[in-house]
Order: sequence, then C-alpha cells, then structure tokens
Amino acid sequence: MPLLIISLVITIYAYLMIRFGIHMFQQNGYKNRVHLKWIADNKLRCFAGPFDMKPSKKPLVYTPRVIRLFVTTVLLFSVCCIVNRFVGSNVTLFIFVLVYTFVLGPFLPVISNIINSPVEKSIARGFIKKAMGTLSKMDDLIIIGITGSYGKTSVKFYLETLLSSEFEVLATPESYNTPMGVVKTINEHLRPTHRIFLCEMGARNVGDIKELCDIVRPRHGIITSIGPQHLESFKTQENITKTKFELADALPEDGKLFLNYDNEFIQEHNKNAAAITYSTVGNGKYNASDIVTSINGTEFTVTSPDGESVRFATKLIGSHNVVNVVGAIAVANTLGISLEKLKLPVRTLQPVKHRLNMTEKNGITIIDDAYNSNPAGAKAALDTLSMFEDAVKILITPGMVELGEKEDELNEQFGRQAAVSADYILLVGKKHTEPIAKGIREEGFDEKKLYIEDSFNDALTRVYSIPGEQHKVLLIENDLPDNMS
Repeated sequence: MPLLIISLVITIYAYLMIRFGIHMFQQNGYKNRVHLKWIADNKLRCFAGPFDMKPSKKPLVYTPRVIRLFVTTVLLFSVCCIVNRFVGSNVTLFIFVLVYTFVLGPFLPVISNIINSPVEKSIARGFIKKAMGTLSKMDDLIIIGITGSYGKTSVKFYLETLLSSEFEVLATPESYNTPMGVVKTINEHLRPTHRIFLCEMGARNVGDIKELCDIVRPRHGIITSIGPQHLESFKTQENITKTKFELADALPEDGKLFLNYDNEFIQEHNKNAAAITYSTVGNGKYNASDIVTSINGTEFTVTSPDGESVRFATKLIGSHNVVNVVGAIAVANTLGISLEKLKLPVRTLQPVKHRLNMTEKNGITIIDDAYNSNPAGAKAALDTLSMFEDAVKILITPGMVELGEKEDELNEQFGRQAAVSADYILLVGKKHTEPIAKGIREEGFDEKKLYIEDSFNDALTRVYSIPGEQHKVLLIENDLPDNMS
C-alpha cells in the first residue's frame, strides 16, 4: 500500500513535469533538436520546473497540437502502467514509475512529438494546401515578403500603415512569421477585397525562408537587415546571409527587391543591380538625410531615385528607426503612392510594442525595448537613453542570447556601451550577465550603481529605491522568454 501511495505522488509530479516540459517545448517551437539541446543546457530545471512559482511570461497555450501531445503522453504512461501492473507487482510498477519520471520524463514531449509527427504533418499539409488554394484564386493580390535578422516586424507595421492609405492591406499579425503562422493568417483573415498581403518571414535554419516562399510565392521582397541573430542554430554568418537572400532568389523576373544598404552584409552579398536600395548614409536609391532626433520624435528628408526630396516627421524615437521608415517609404512609393501623400501616414506611425516605445508609469519614463534584443538594436536603444540629459538614466537587461560563439564577446561590448549611456545598471541573472558586467567594469563604472538581480521584478523594485529627486528614465532592453530565463 505505501508503494502505491508513493507511486501516486510521483505520478502527480510526473504530470506536472510533463506539463512544464510541453510548455518549454512549445516555446522551443516544437523543434525536437532545439528542445533536446535545451534539456542538455537545463538539466536541473527540467525537474525543478514544476516547483517554480514565478508566473510565466508566456503561459502555455492549449492549442490542438498541445492537447494531442498531452493525450499521447498520458496514453503512453497509462498503457505502460497497466502492462507493468498485470505482468509484475507493486514493486515493479513502482520501479517503472520512477524510471519513467526521472529518466524519460524530460524527453516525453519529444517522444510524443515523434509519435504524433505523421498526424501533425498531415494536418499541416491540409492547412498549407488550403492556403495555397486561396492564394491561387487571387491573381491580383500583391504579396510582399519581409525578412531580416531584425527590423522586419517594424517595417511590416510601418508599411501596413503607409499602404493602407491607398490599398486594402492584410499583414501577418504580431510576429507571426513561421509557416503555420502565415498559413493561419491566410486561412482565417485573407479576403477577396485585399489588394496587398504583407508576409513577415522568420528563420532559424537554412531553407526556412525558401519554405515560406514556396507557400506564398511573393511578388516583391524586402530584406531589412542581416546580422548575428540566431547564430546558435545557423552556426555561421554566411548561413544567415544565404537564408535571408532565399527571398531574393524566390522573386519572379518582374518582382522588386528592396534592400537596406546601411547593412554591410546586404551590400556585400547583393548581386542584383536592379534592386531598390535604401539608406540613411547615402548608399541607396532612396536616401534619408538631415536626420534630427529628440525625445519628441524624428525628422528627416527622403530623396527618391528621380531626385524628388520631401521632409518627413514622425513620433518614433531613435535614429535607427529612420532606415526602417525609409524602407517602407521606398516600397509604398514604388507601388504608386507619391512622397507627398506619404507625409501624413508617416506622421501617424506608432511604435511597435516592445520595440523602443515610450510610456509613463508611476512617475517614471519607460523606454520598452524588451523584444528580442540584438547588437544593433541594443546600441540604438542606449543612444536613445543618452538623449535624456536632465534625468537619472537606468538600464534593466538580461543581455542578448542566441548569438552562438560570439555571445560573450557581443554582450561584453554591450556592457561597455551601457556604462557610457546609463547612470544605473541592473542586470537580471548572474551567470548569463557575467560578460556584460565585465564590460561595464572595464569602463570604470561606479560599482555602487551596478546591481545584479535574480528576476526582472526584483530589478524593477530596485528602480523605485534609487535615490534622488531627478526624473527617472528606465530602458528595458530585452526580456528573455521562460525557456531562456
């Protein structure tokens, strides 16, 4: 009897561990290889996860796929328990439950996913076939693919605003940039009245952009940037560049390719003389000049390939936003909207959530740049923080991730930049932020103004305890998801 009770307790724990494992598996994109690496890097957390009382930043979403994973996992466990009970004894059942929980437990989401893979592939093929069928019936629909290591979501939302002044536009929502996210958008939201479909395309492996292009077959494409993002999965910078240019390779002969020519990787790789380039340093066919930035917004002049120049103003802060806006202007103008007509929609552009948008809360100005930090974006965010001259400038960050072998080097560089821009720095997580702390200290930053906290909430509490009567400006640079924090 005691063995049965203990087995029951372990079974309950096993369920909680499985739920936690599926939660992390979902955040790892249902990728077996990615999740196995996560297990290797988080052995202790695999077992301690069910006891973590911190609220999840991104809760488990009970999608049909997650429910199928649960069903398969529970069925596996139940069948094995029944077999063990009938062919053995309470002791053998107890041993099985122990082995199942503490040996197989962390791997169950992957095992169940492998078992379910024929079903999942069949379901995915059905959704893809339906989406492709819908697109094939809309000959007049202009599909624009948007990819880049960073900036693609911002360019997508800016372009949606500009084009909506003349056309009915559908854009993939938020950061929907995977095959199933794109297919879901088409199947649920695309209507015959839509004239333009803006399709954000994300990638973590070579071939990911080609897969998306094979589904949507874009007429035009934008590559917003190329940099050391997701180096852990891409392995090399060359692989990243090659993957982003899969969009260029997929365009038809009459398709337009738009390229950010402020980006050195794009410049070096591009072989398409007809590409429509844009720049803030005079390298493009569309060029921004006379850029003036302040905490109230940004002004700049855009010159088109035919020599027309128009002055634009936007509420967006940060000079790095200008190149993204110019990219959107280049596309909209090429599709027939005059620069003059674009002045008003540019003025109405709103910051994309968690991408350098500014709010006031409890007497503190918060610059929210919490989404998926990268070296270029982090530097731009620190430059924005520096603009607040008569204020106490505070930075909260866990650093940057998924940068492969360069991660420590780039985080150390980020630390040196932060030491120059911020008055107080609060690092979240001791181990991961060691390179940042090293860079900060190398710049001679006041040790009394450097804090290392266990969680974001602890860091936020610390902000309110910082002394002084000056107004506080807080930059939140990156916020790691549950599977990385």
